Amino acid sequence: MTGVDGDPRVHELRGAVARLRRQLAVLPAELPDRAAADDELAALDAMVSQGLPEVPRLRRSLLLIAGAVGSVSALSPALTEVRKRIDCFGELPRGR
Repeated sequence: MTGVDGDPRVHELRGAVARLRRQLAVLPAELPDRAAADDELAALDAMVSQGLPEVPRLRRSLLLIAGAVGSVSALSPALTEVRKRIDCFGELPRGR
């Protein structure tokens, strides 16, 4: 496979996003920002499935998702996995 379909980072990020989406869907707790998290996870999946995404956009999505679900400890491992998979697309630039 070549291109995006052959990029293991894309496959791994889509898997991590799918896991977080499933865990969020079955979360029994009332979460005020659940819709925002769902929307951003769907957008993140669409962005990755359409081609190699822009790293700043990936990071923006991560911040929005973390802001929506970050305080829910049950989602922490899945959110951490999404973050790790986004990091595979490029590290943050270090200050000079």
